[in-house]
Amino acid sequence: MMKSKYVLRVFLSPKHMTANVVEWNEGRVVAEASTVEHAISNAFEWGRSCNEKAAESIGEVLAMRLKTEEPGARSGVHIDVEKEIKKKGFENQERIWAVINALRNKGVKVVTEDEGHNHNKGS
Repeated sequence: MMKSKYVLRVFLSPKHMTANVVEWNEGRVVAEASTVEHAISNAFEWGRSCNEKAAESIGEVLAMRLKTEEPGARSGVHIDVEKEIKKKGFENQERIWAVINALRNKGVKVVTEDEGHNHNKGS
């Protein structure tokens, strides 16, 4: 039996962010968090745009949901950071790293293709 691979996906707009973890072999979303959710958006005052603090919150919520919904993902969640930054734009890199670091701070193993760059702020 093939081992499942879990992949982190980040979707950005000027106002919102959604992050989810997909079980790659099945193509199913196993956990998701978004600033469009009332429970998340009402908890913070970030104005008209999704900033780094909002991105960090998305990562924290995603980590909690991932641990509850998909214990198999403990083996690691993968993301090609360089590719994501190229696709989302260089100006969004801090938000992407905020999600990754929040996941890591909540105990989720995140395997990046960009380990040569240390973006663990405050660690």
